[in-house]
Amino acid sequence: MRNYYIAGNWKMHKTRAEAAALAQDLTAQLKDGKHQYLVAPTFTALETVGAIIKGSNILLGAQNMASEEQGAHTGEVSVLQLKDLGVQVVILGHSERRHTYKEDDVLINKKVRLALKHGLEVILCVGELLAEREAGKAENICETQTIQGLQGVTAEDVARVTIAYEPVWAIGTGKTATPEDADAIHAYIRGVIARRYGVEAAQKIRIQYGGSVKPENAAQLMAKENIDGALVGGAALKADTFVPIAKFQ
Repeated sequence: MRNYYIAGNWKMHKTRAEAAALAQDLTAQLKDGKHQYLVAPTFTALETVGAIIKGSNILLGAQNMASEEQGAHTGEVSVLQLKDLGVQVVILGHSERRHTYKEDDVLINKKVRLALKHGLEVILCVGELLAEREAGKAENICETQTIQGLQGVTAEDVARVTIAYEPVWAIGTGKTATPEDADAIHAYIRGVIARRYGVEAAQKIRIQYGGSVKPENAAQLMAKENIDGALVGGAALKADTFVPIAKFQ
């Protein structure tokens, strides 16, 4: 039985003081939560938030990382530095990294393998653009991003990977894939994992949905067979909206 996994991606929001206040609220309000939780603050707030949630049922995540361990890479943050701050999970391949910052599957895969090599867990994001969905290419896009993102990842290591399906047209737009549409893509991705790693691995891997997840639609999405949690953006920035998602009934 897969345990639900609810993650909050705070993106480029929150000063350290604001991040601390939210982390304190979430730690208090989710202490009796029955699912797995994660928050991913901006880099500058990782240490602050990590100190607050340490020992709680909330994991500390980073929103990205460099593809190299260290060196002359101005402006980047390395896996070694993230581990030093207590980061446990890193989000890779988010649509904003793919489409705004032009990260391709090869670069994302390099990051995935580096994170796993150093013992971090990974949330690998995949998802299609609106034009790709309208052209009937949603499954092909998600399959390619999944296969390329996991290139060279062993069956043992894939157990530390979560897939997040985020239709790009639904991120921050207020539009949401219907639970049925989302579940269909999740099932397809699970099939991709089964073909590469076997049925058992496919049954164990968790696939989150991301894209305008709100308290109003969380329960309907989570009720679907292949949806194992949520990667939440805008609604993760306030306890009033994240906690009802995290504690969906």
